[in-house]
Amino acid sequence: MEVAAVEGLMQDYELSLQHVLWRIERLHQKKEVVTKLEQGVHRMTNAEMVPRINRLAGALKRLGVKPGDRVATLAFNNHRHLELYYAVPCMGAVLHTLNLRLFPQHLEFIINDAEDKTLFVDQALLPLLKPLIGKIPSIKRFVLMTDASAPSHNQDGIGEMLDYEALLQAESDSYPWPKLSERMAAAMCYTSGTTGNPKGVVYSHRSQFIHTMGVLQADNLGLTEKDTVLPIVPMFHANSWGLPYACGMAGCKVLFPDRFMGDAKSVVDLAEQEDATILAGVPTIWINTVALLKETGQRLPKVHTVICGGSAIPRSLMEAMDAVGLRMLHAWGMTETSPLGSVSRPRAGTAKEDELDVRLTQGVIVPGVEIRITDPASGEELPWDGVAFGEIQVRGPWIARGYHNGYDPGKLTEDEWFRTGDVAKISPDGYIQIVDRTKDVIKSGGEWISSV
Repeated sequence: MEVAAVEGLMQDYELSLQHVLWRIERLHQKKEVVTKLEQGVHRMTNAEMVPRINRLAGALKRLGVKPGDRVATLAFNNHRHLELYYAVPCMGAVLHTLNLRLFPQHLEFIINDAEDKTLFVDQALLPLLKPLIGKIPSIKRFVLMTDASAPSHNQDGIGEMLDYEALLQAESDSYPWPKLSERMAAAMCYTSGTTGNPKGVVYSHRSQFIHTMGVLQADNLGLTEKDTVLPIVPMFHANSWGLPYACGMAGCKVLFPDRFMGDAKSVVDLAEQEDATILAGVPTIWINTVALLKETGQRLPKVHTVICGGSAIPRSLMEAMDAVGLRMLHAWGMTETSPLGSVSRPRAGTAKEDELDVRLTQGVIVPGVEIRITDPASGEELPWDGVAFGEIQVRGPWIARGYHNGYDPGKLTEDEWFRTGDVAKISPDGYIQIVDRTKDVIKSGGEWISSV
């Protein structure tokens, strides 16, 4: 006899970033957002920030921004950029953070490819914008973000620019947030364009929500309400590794280095003065940081975790960081993985003498994401034996299934795994060790050989 299927009786709740904003407003009002300035800091509470986010959404609507419109930012890590992180997607538009380190021709390409209509720019970054004027026809308006007086009608030859603070002043402290589908686009980032033009990755509200919950898991990045987080990883780089939304969800105090993100002294001083507990950035900043700490004798005793990604960590750097009391947590990911893919926390039962070797790997794939390695030529799945190496392929709720405008359709396999292009071996207990990129492996004598 056929048994009738029983449906679950849980609510069909839309997983949108509006929920993160709701938590900030209702639960974390007293937490602070602190931005480094030339002299001192800019400090505000979440209770002060939320009305500004509401005003920003009102301003965007008044300017004609509609659901699905792309809103670009050319900005450092600061409080205004964070306000855009919430106002834009929560009103139904799409946040497009521009990588200020790209060549002008790449910036021109991605603005036109995304068809951005509004562009917000930090005053210090106007020189990057000037070469693009006349080449980005989709942009209908520029908004200048500055602490100085209102901009002129012809700022540095760019043309008329709206003033961010003036726009906010003209709006109400409240905003009627629309009902959003979790499948709607929330944000987009472009790859770095190391081979050909950059490609656009479009994140949904659902993917960002679930990724945020993944970041917060104890064995992943493990942020809690007790933490003070300093993201040195740029907000234009894969959504700053998801930290702005994770901090909002958890209720962390947030520190932003603004244009001083590359200056080790500014970073260390901000971390020390504001009692940072978690730092996040690429290896380059930590090389400079450890050199400064050794030179000055300064220490950061409140910091319990230094998240590092973007490239492999040299053993010498991790040992040097350990020596100054900073424990590094190696993470792997890419723009297409939102970006959290794996984290290198030593698993239970790891011998003390093996911990450093484990921490130097790319770690174990995080819950919610599946991984396999395949032969670069045949596509055959390879064993997790710590010897065989092949291309990393992943799938999960925050993994890309394609690029904006359909570029590079071959990145998705027939059975819908994403081809990362990274070549790795995986140990029997799941530790990933990246050894190369697929374009660099060589076949010799019937075997694939890493070029490294």
